[in-house]
Amino acid sequence: MKIFKNEPKFKFMKKRYIAFLLSGLIILAGFYSFYSKGFNLGIDFTGGTMVEVSFMKNISVGEIRSMMKKIGLSKSEITRVGNTGNKFFIKTEQSLDKNVSNEKASRLKDANLHEEITNRIKDIFMTDEERGYLSQGKIDINNSAKKRITDFLASNGISHDIAADSAEKIDKLKKEKSKGLIDGIAEIEQLDLKKRVISILKEKAFFGNFTFLSNDYVGSQVGRKLRQQATLATVWAMIGMLLYIGFRFRFIFGIAAVVTLLHDVLVTLSFILFFNVEVTLTVIAAILTIVGYSLNDTIVIFDRVRDNLKLMRRDNAEAILDRSINQTLSRTIVTSGTTLLTVLALFFLGGEVIHAFSFTLLVGIVIGTYSSIFQSCAWLRIWEKHFLKKKK
Repeated sequence: MKIFKNEPKFKFMKKRYIAFLLSGLIILAGFYSFYSKGFNLGIDFTGGTMVEVSFMKNISVGEIRSMMKKIGLSKSEITRVGNTGNKFFIKTEQSLDKNVSNEKASRLKDANLHEEITNRIKDIFMTDEERGYLSQGKIDINNSAKKRITDFLASNGISHDIAADSAEKIDKLKKEKSKGLIDGIAEIEQLDLKKRVISILKEKAFFGNFTFLSNDYVGSQVGRKLRQQATLATVWAMIGMLLYIGFRFRFIFGIAAVVTLLHDVLVTLSFILFFNVEVTLTVIAAILTIVGYSLNDTIVIFDRVRDNLKLMRRDNAEAILDRSINQTLSRTIVTSGTTLLTVLALFFLGGEVIHAFSFTLLVGIVIGTYSSIFQSCAWLRIWEKHFLKKKK
């Protein structure tokens, strides 16, 4: 598919110093932001607890923060899922005793601390009435898993098979609800349950005003290890690409490609810093995806450069590079444009869960397209003497 009727004749090489200046300013601003505030690391890298909680009634971020402050977790990060609704992500970092040297003991301490934090969060969200129900031995249906409901019914004289079947139906009902919460016993009565089961639930169950939709934690030792592995994954990806391009083309092409990829990573990280995007494993996956995407476009252009070095022997390096970019420009725009539309859909419609991932991809695709045109061949132009000797 061609966008241009005739081959364009844009002079990209004449704009290379403007491109270098623009990229340099962004990267320098990124370094300043890094040293002034650092990355907003997620619990994947810092260690901590993250829960997704859904409330029955309307509640604000400020009200939740006020509750968290009462239990010594005022620094928790609270994010509403979507622009409206009563679902929130709550992330709390865990601080451990620095004298713990045994990794196994540290993991055990992490797990215990995670359980303690989770219990404290649950307790602060409960009303006095709900605490009273629990003290009476009643079960909170909205905060009980299938096994807990099964065991509860079985302990009240219901056969295990019937108890398990009833718990399965109740759990399915919760999952079908947008909030993940059952409003009351009236909804339970609509299920095909035994009368004895419904009677027990009426007498000994209540329906809490909130529920935990997910509950995860990462230990501090694991967080440090993941940071190291993420850095190594990026470095080895760069080295592998240098070797591949050096083997397929010439070593100087590999150097130019890796410098371009390094540029893409640094600019993307700068925007992550500017917008305070939480860095998680999915963001690292997005960065590695960007590296591969940008490299693919760069290889297409370099392939055209290699052909033109043979066909345009009488032309100078700048003319060869400009024509190579212009010849692949339609393909670059079409490929990047269609990919960008998909990522935009993810960014605006994907929800809070993949927001950081889609943001990183969005920035990376734009930067990768820009660098393929204005950076990759520009770096070859810097080393003009080296590949002109090969051309001769």
